[in-house]
Amino acid sequence: MARSRTKNGPDDETLWNLFREGDENAFAQLYQNYVQTLYHYCAHFAADRALIKDCIHDLFVELWKHRSTIGPTTSVRFYLMASIKRKLVRHLTAEQKLISQDDTMNGRRLGDTLIDADPSHENRLISFEEDLFVNDCLQQALEKLPRRQREAVHLRFFQNMSNEEISTLMEINIQSVYNLIFGAMGNLKRYITLEKIYL
Repeated sequence: MARSRTKNGPDDETLWNLFREGDENAFAQLYQNYVQTLYHYCAHFAADRALIKDCIHDLFVELWKHRSTIGPTTSVRFYLMASIKRKLVRHLTAEQKLISQDDTMNGRRLGDTLIDADPSHENRLISFEEDLFVNDCLQQALEKLPRRQREAVHLRFFQNMSNEEISTLMEINIQSVYNLIFGAMGNLKRYITLEKIYL
């Protein structure tokens, strides 16, 4: 997998190794790089935003505390996502707050975005609004998926993870990953029709 690189800085693997050596700036950069990714991923499992934020905070506190004993990694993203999932599931299990498959993930929807439109750019505005509508339809369709299908789709198409990484993170075999994604694609085709999009 290609290393993730900031616009004007070292790649994540380099930042990780610097953090392990006690570099506070590298640690802060890793936090900035991944806090939103971790938050949106956690939203697949919990509706409690405060709990999600607490878990992310606790994770980074523990990382800094144990930095000298943490090993190297070739995928910082995978390491952090696997760690935050374990931590969040432990919290949810302890508090008996496991969400059902019908619960929807939280997060900011594209349809809620406010834009300042210049009337002279009417065509661009119409095109932009059409894109928002299609994205909104997709978001609603994703929310209808069972939780495990939604998680697999998020990891595969939004986090660009390989099927092998998804298998490890979700603790299922490769065939189950294929089945989840195939099932999700079938459901999305049913939820998103041309009639619904162009109605």
